[in-house]
Amino acid sequence: MLLKLFLGFTLIPLLELYLLITVGSYIGAAATILIVILTGAVGAWLARMQGVSTMLTIRERLNSGQMPAEEMIDAALILVAGLLLLTPGLITDVCGLTLLIPPARNAFKRLLRRKFDTWIRQGHIEIHRF
Repeated sequence: MLLKLFLGFTLIPLLELYLLITVGSYIGAAATILIVILTGAVGAWLARMQGVSTMLTIRERLNSGQMPAEEMIDAALILVAGLLLLTPGLITDVCGLTLLIPPARNAFKRLLRRKFDTWIRQGHIEIHRF
């Protein structure tokens, strides 16, 4: 796990830097910076809109006595998308924008669900029922 974190915190910034330098050499530094700022701003706005919509759905489900499990996962993924979009870089912006597309987010939720089910079956996560 420590190795994965180390690689994540070193490789991703290095890849971001490489991509920014490469793109900047083709279209110029100012245009590259403008792209990063615009994708961050548009993505943050989209994340805010989807976050508010999801929170309203959560409130409606709770008020009707239903458990908003899917909506809570959506809210967490929208938060992650917003954080990725606020991180400067093109790779993180693409990942963040992808999480804001509902079909892509649903596919990612299915992947997470399968991963969690595997962890539970293997005993890495214990479920305690009250």
